[in-house]
Amino acid sequence: MKGLVIKNTGSWYQVCTDDGKIVDCKIKGNFRLKDIRTTNPVAVGDRVLIEQNPEGTAFITEIEDRKNYIIRRSSNLSKQSHIIASNIDQAFLIVTVNYPITTTTFIDRFLATAEAYSIPVKLVFNKIDRYKIEDFEYLDAIIHLYESIGYPCFKVSARQEIGLENLNELLKDKITLLSGHSGVGKSTMINKIVPGLSLKTQDISEYHNKGMHTTTFSEMISLSVGGYIIDTPGIKGFGTIDMEDNEISHYFPEIFKFSKDCKFNNCTHRKELNCAVVKALDDRLISQSRYNSYLSILEDKAESKYREAF
Repeated sequence: MKGLVIKNTGSWYQVCTDDGKIVDCKIKGNFRLKDIRTTNPVAVGDRVLIEQNPEGTAFITEIEDRKNYIIRRSSNLSKQSHIIASNIDQAFLIVTVNYPITTTTFIDRFLATAEAYSIPVKLVFNKIDRYKIEDFEYLDAIIHLYESIGYPCFKVSARQEIGLENLNELLKDKITLLSGHSGVGKSTMINKIVPGLSLKTQDISEYHNKGMHTTTFSEMISLSVGGYIIDTPGIKGFGTIDMEDNEISHYFPEIFKFSKDCKFNNCTHRKELNCAVVKALDDRLISQSRYNSYLSILEDKAESKYREAF
């Protein structure tokens, strides 16, 4: 029997079969014996084959090939990865320039990973109802930066339902991953987009200006207009994995554009002679924040970096 993994609670998976049944499943032990170095061999969004025993217990026995996935370094097991979701048409990265703060380094790491797996990303800047003048000035500068690279950006307030109509049009008949830090308003946004869902929400810590986890597992939520939203737990840091040094610049479109003019084919764009990327940086054709993010990913192989939050 074939189906779609729509929920992961850690030890159990919920599978929606092709004939519309919802089946609770476990993983057969041999999955963990294969060469799959992830904390979750099965991810939300996977197409799977399941077998049911006469007793009613169901097991996932096979995963179909994935067209793509979003992956990050596991926060607790430095040499392993965690697949956030698979078979995605697009991703919405929910960003708040304040309440809580989302750094450009975190944004860039998510974007680079999405580029590596050919997943289009739209940046959704939430909580504009709370921003002060200086917050808006920074927000406009950030949007100008990312739109100039080619990433669509949206200003919204999920709480006051400002700008959500633009997102609704983009969600139709798509499988869309929603990701971001805890406290950026993912659950509030989904509650507004899918009336009657009533996902649990929680205010951020005003003292620390950081979000607190409310979503504890990944889940696919069906949309009346067709398609799914994938709701995921808030991410504190985004450690990259499985990126070779000479590939990383490919995942920064503006850096890759200039890298073609470097003197050396294996240029890492740090201290090499006649580096076109460093020249573009000096000429302010590449932003310093994006270049710093690129360097930070190059340094990810250092063991001490694995557990740092980005």
